Amino acid sequence: MALKGNLRDFSISQLLNLINLARKTGTLIIDGPDHQKVCVSFCEGRLAYAQNGQEDGSLTAVLYRARKLTAAQQRAIQQRAGKMSDKELGLLLINAKYVTQQDILNSLQSYFIQVVNKLFTWPSGSFRFESGLLPPDDRITVRIRLENIIIEGTRRMKELEQLQDEIPSLDIAVKFAERPGANIRNVSLSRDEWRVVSYINPKNSLRQIARATNMSDLEIRRIIYGLLQAGLIEFTRPVGAKPPAQKSQQRLPEQQQNPAEKKSLIQRLINRIRSL
Repeated sequence: MALKGNLRDFSISQLLNLINLARKTGTLIIDGPDHQKVCVSFCEGRLAYAQNGQEDGSLTAVLYRARKLTAAQQRAIQQRAGKMSDKELGLLLINAKYVTQQDILNSLQSYFIQVVNKLFTWPSGSFRFESGLLPPDDRITVRIRLENIIIEGTRRMKELEQLQDEIPSLDIAVKFAERPGANIRNVSLSRDEWRVVSYINPKNSLRQIARATNMSDLEIRRIIYGLLQAGLIEFTRPVGAKPPAQKSQQRLPEQQQNPAEKKSLIQRLINRIRSL
């Protein structure tokens, strides 16, 4: 399957649908905005594995992000594991009763789907499909049907379009509202919302906050929109940003005519009226 192109011309939904219908085995490699890179592997048309650029996709990292391991447990296991493969480490963790087999599978499935969902928010990016290319042998793979991923991803694309209407640019900054009663400490926020709140400062644009928190365009817009609707924050110009250049007012054509031309035009109109 020799397939390559750009997401502007061939959407991720179309790519996944094609892979699903053709029951292809191989790896889809996408180079996206800001030097991001994602590799997604499939086995007979089902999602098997996904890697988000240089992000740590090891089993211990995935389990830690899924809150199946504490930070201390993750460090201790990594030190003891050495060069042990994820498959060997998974058996060790199950036997040591750190996690169950289902914990591992559920955590990996959630992580792989999260990586793929991120692709639905990329407006462009070059891609190629390497038929027969499989994940590294030491990684644990899964089998996830693509239909639900495509449906959810399409919904995310629609949501992003709506949020882009509300927040057209990520190069703007936000600040805490100065109205009475707007105290963010009195509001119950999610873990991701608190991460964003910690970076809210006129010095940071929304794009910078998204990069610092490793959030997609959709995720940062969704959180900022919610905080805006709650009246907790408001837009502001980023510190150091130049004010928008004022467009010079162009004179109307009548103003650009010299007095002699204007008088001649009026006289011709008068003469035309008299001749009627």
